Amino acid sequence: MTFTEIKEILITKTVGIAGCGGLGSNCAVALARTGIGKLIIADFDVIIMNNLNRQYYFFNQLGYKKVHALKENIRMVDPAVQVVPYDLKLTPKDIVSIYKDCDVIIEAFDLAEMKQMLIETVQAEMPDIPLIVGLGMAGFGKNEIIGTRKIGNLYICGDEISEISADLPPIAPRVGIVAYMQANQALEILLNQP
Repeated sequence: MTFTEIKEILITKTVGIAGCGGLGSNCAVALARTGIGKLIIADFDVIIMNNLNRQYYFFNQLGYKKVHALKENIRMVDPAVQVVPYDLKLTPKDIVSIYKDCDVIIEAFDLAEMKQMLIETVQAEMPDIPLIVGLGMAGFGKNEIIGTRKIGNLYICGDEISEISADLPPIAPRVGIVAYMQANQALEILLNQP
C-alpha cells in the first residue's frame, strides 16, 4: 500500500484521544502526520514547565490549555486534519457522547482511576470500538520489555509494570515509544478495516 493509498483511507477515519499529555499529544501528532481525517481530543489541564520534557508542546505555550495548544500544533503539521477539542475532565457520560462515532479510541491518561473509568465505560457502552491504552512507560531503557498485548477489542501498549513515581519519572524516550506504538496500533486497525 502506497502512502497515497494509506492517506485516502485515513482521511475518512476518526480517532478519539482521551488525554493530551505525553501519550496523547505525541500520538495525536503522529496520527496527524499520517493524514488522519479527524481527531477528537479531550483534556482539562494546562501546559506547565514539567510537561515539556515529554509532551508535544513548546516553551511559548506554557499556561495554555493543552487541547487548544495541541490543536494549533497539529494545524502546523497538517492543516487538513480536523481537530475537535474538548476542554473538560471526562466522565463516563462525556466519553460516550464525545467518542461514540470514533473508529478507534486511544487512552492517554496519567491516573490509574481515569484509565480504569475509560476502559470500563468503553467496554460497557461501546464494545465494538477498539480501545488502545498505554500502561507502563516510566523511566528509561529496557526497550526489550515494551510491547503490545491484545485482549478482545482492548490493546495494551507499554511494559505493563513501570509505574510513574518520583524515582521512576516519565521521560520523553519511553513515553514517546509507547505513544508511537499506540498510533501505530491505531493505523493497523484502521487500515485493516473493510
